[in-house]
Amino acid sequence: MGQTIRAKFAEGMIKPLEKIDLAEGKEITITILELPTPSNQKDGLDASSGGWNGLIDAEQLKENIYADRLISTRPGVA
Repeated sequence: MGQTIRAKFAEGMIKPLEKIDLAEGKEITITILELPTPSNQKDGLDASSGGWNGLIDAEQLKENIYADRLISTRPGVA
């Protein structure tokens, strides 16, 4: 049975930040995934800013949106 917990590396030791339900002396395998520090993280909006730059013509897109709004999809009155 596997579980994921948070831990901190300090003084050369991995220290769990949560209670672990394991028998004393039980051998386990640990996989270490380093989490980014808050200073390395970007706000989602900032990270995606400019992602579409150069891929589409924004003015043409706006014209198409406004033109599509004028198209009636309602059936005529009988």
